[in-house]
Amino acid sequence: MKRLLYITLGIICYATGLQAQHHGETIRNLPHYDRQKVHFGFLLGMNTFNFVIKDNPNIKSLDSVYVVQSTPDIGFSLGIVSNLHLGDNFDLRFLPGLSFGSRNMTYTLKVQSNDTSAFVPFVKKVESTYLEFPVLLKFKSRRYGNFRAYVIGGGRYSMDLASQAKVNDDGKKTIKLRRSDYYYEIGFGLDFYLEYFKFSTEVKAAWGLRDMLKREDHLYSQSIDALRAKSIFISFLFE
Repeated sequence: MKRLLYITLGIICYATGLQAQHHGETIRNLPHYDRQKVHFGFLLGMNTFNFVIKDNPNIKSLDSVYVVQSTPDIGFSLGIVSNLHLGDNFDLRFLPGLSFGSRNMTYTLKVQSNDTSAFVPFVKKVESTYLEFPVLLKFKSRRYGNFRAYVIGGGRYSMDLASQAKVNDDGKKTIKLRRSDYYYEIGFGLDFYLEYFKFSTEVKAAWGLRDMLKREDHLYSQSIDALRAKSIFISFLFE
């Protein structure tokens, strides 16, 4: 992760340095770039997947579960950039790709021993591999030299290729997620026009609309009333 951030900072510094050459005159890279009706590229990035958990209202009466929490791990994403130019300030973007990530579901269990009780955390790892289809509207500022800022928002359909919803786990009591979900997402970014291509950095947040938990007859499922996905993406785009 640190190496990727250093590379990004290096590219940004390189782009900024090109702004002042030839006695202070700005060299305008790719002057006709934004006249293209359609262009393509690719993206690489990092992600964190997490859950918004709604506990069962009767969770404390369920056997030994006291509370359920979710913490994210860092994953990575890759995809294809397809851009349709709509006007001076708007683009329509389609960015199909793959995202790999996981979350840790921590169940705090109340364990009784003789006359004393203790709270013990028990962690279940939930992994996902998403095939994603985001459609986004990009609103761009004016171009200033070789730089412009933008905001972006839209929707996304995701299919979890690692879903265990239809798998018989032989009583292992795993946390099973449904296969598909719908998201709305919003973010912002910076475009840098380099000599041969455009480089962008982008941050997005996304929230799932479906309850993703497949109900099963065991404690780890019954203690949750609703389980919705949320995620953050940091992407580096080359177009």
